[in-house]
Amino acid sequence: MWLIVAVFGVVLATVVLKYAFRSSGPNPFATDSREPLKKMVFDKKEKNKVLKQGFPASKVPENLDAIIIGSGIGGLGLGVLLAKVGKKVLVLEQHNRAGGCCHTFTKKGFEFDVGIHYIGDLLDHKPFRCMLDQLTNGQLQWEPLDNPFDQVVLGPPENRRRYPIYSGRTRFPEELKKCFPGEEKAIDEYMRLVKKAGHGIWLLALLKLCPVPLAKFLAYTGLAKHLSFFFKMAPRSLTEVVNELTDNKDLRAVFAYIFGTYGNAPKDASFAMHSLLVTHYLNGAWYPKGGASEIAYHMIPIIEQAGGAVLVRAPVNRILFNEAQEACGVSVMKGQEEVHIRAPMVISNAGIFNTYQKMLPKELQAMPAIQQQLGMMKNGEGGLSIFVGLNGTKEELGLKADNYWIFSENNFDELVDEYLKGDREESSKKIPLLFVASPSAKDPTWEERAPGKSTLSLVSFANYSWFEEWKDGKVTNRGPDYKELKQAFIDTALDVVLDVFPKITRDKIEYIDAGTPITNTHYIGAPKGEIYGADHGLARFSPELNATVRPQTPLKNLYLTGQDVFLCGFAGALAGALSCGSVILNRNLHLDAIALAKRMKFMNDKLKGE
Repeated sequence: MWLIVAVFGVVLATVVLKYAFRSSGPNPFATDSREPLKKMVFDKKEKNKVLKQGFPASKVPENLDAIIIGSGIGGLGLGVLLAKVGKKVLVLEQHNRAGGCCHTFTKKGFEFDVGIHYIGDLLDHKPFRCMLDQLTNGQLQWEPLDNPFDQVVLGPPENRRRYPIYSGRTRFPEELKKCFPGEEKAIDEYMRLVKKAGHGIWLLALLKLCPVPLAKFLAYTGLAKHLSFFFKMAPRSLTEVVNELTDNKDLRAVFAYIFGTYGNAPKDASFAMHSLLVTHYLNGAWYPKGGASEIAYHMIPIIEQAGGAVLVRAPVNRILFNEAQEACGVSVMKGQEEVHIRAPMVISNAGIFNTYQKMLPKELQAMPAIQQQLGMMKNGEGGLSIFVGLNGTKEELGLKADNYWIFSENNFDELVDEYLKGDREESSKKIPLLFVASPSAKDPTWEERAPGKSTLSLVSFANYSWFEEWKDGKVTNRGPDYKELKQAFIDTALDVVLDVFPKITRDKIEYIDAGTPITNTHYIGAPKGEIYGADHGLARFSPELNATVRPQTPLKNLYLTGQDVFLCGFAGALAGALSCGSVILNRNLHLDAIALAKRMKFMNDKLKGE
């Protein structure tokens, strides 16, 4: 009996390793493509020549290798990967500028980032940093945040408690122990669990890449949970795990505070997902020098150098299929007319719901395999963003290169439940969670670009249904009732900010406005105003779902990239691009990026030694 088990184990390991290390296709990470740093461009007109290239059919390159729908980081990242191996790619964006959640906008002289607040894991020669350097030919620069990089604020004004969150694999737990004497055991066990779960993410990537029968075998036999601690912890909620570690309610809250970066209250959040965010920032946090628009600005030219293009104001209304039900192009709405563009491959970064429910013909939507995937996913929670333009420098306003997570108390589950299930007028008066950051304070180029000014970005959740009745209105004029409701949320959030940041006063505010879930639908195509794509609750992390929702769709020549095919956020969407690129190029690009990072570190260490 044991001999049979051993033989089976060897065969299974051989098959798994074969697909983990497959490398038959071209490698976009074959060589270090970094170039000497060029002078940064601050002139908006010059940058817009790259970021705002409008769509006429005449700009569509001939003999395309692929069409990518959506220019968020999952789409642009994949476009660059394909371009680096000589593929001619067309990226189509429905908004008037490229970048998705990496785009910026300007109002009254203030530039605002819409989705990039801080990125982790960017130490030199780490695989993630190496990958981003290659995707921008070394032109995208990163500025570290202060340490502590996050401040957790709990409680009402009369009883506010502040807990600084430091980066550093030893400093993070050491500083927590200073804040919570007597809780050393709980903190050590929390660190052990998040690190061990985070290390198990490799199997999630493998489930996306290996053949479907093998992926489903690993999932449905339960082997995935034995092979990876990530999947072992995936069905356990964040609340369940932290409540077992300690009875201290403030420490439980500090363990859980970063749930806002993926959008699920602790009782609905997978501890496995949470562990990825904690480990992502253990070595520090960074912000793109020059603002978030630098990301797309340095990626688009690489796509163009390979003969491709990134065109905006190009809403794809449907994917085209031939008689064999193979994807063969897209239809773009130009005014009232459809423009058909052909390519042998279509890749969607528009999200699983937009792709399957809006872009497929009805008969293909009805396919059991498509309906199975849709049935496994649900829309994420809607997002509320408030943008504040201030007169004054960061020193005058007391702003630093860090983030504030402000909660009305430490009972997160009850607060979020009550807020999202509440009447919209009542909920607008008691926002339980507010993320506050100053993009201008994080960017060393800001003072040169906008002297004497500062910005704040405030983010929270909001229920799509609260605003749904105005979804068909003109985006710049949805009516007085909508403005009144929006203003109620702004006023509540502003009261919190003015209390926590005493140097900011109302007379310093030159500009303030909010983006609601229906704003997100208009600008980034989010069906229910979600900012993290499909929901990241417990069900999202089952091995069965991850063996089913993969880059290769049930329809030939149609692929998925971005957040919905892997995980949410900047790093998650890029991992989706790597996974999709791995399937298309028939090699494991995750391992290719790791291998290049190791080679570059070796060469750098060798040069230092000499």
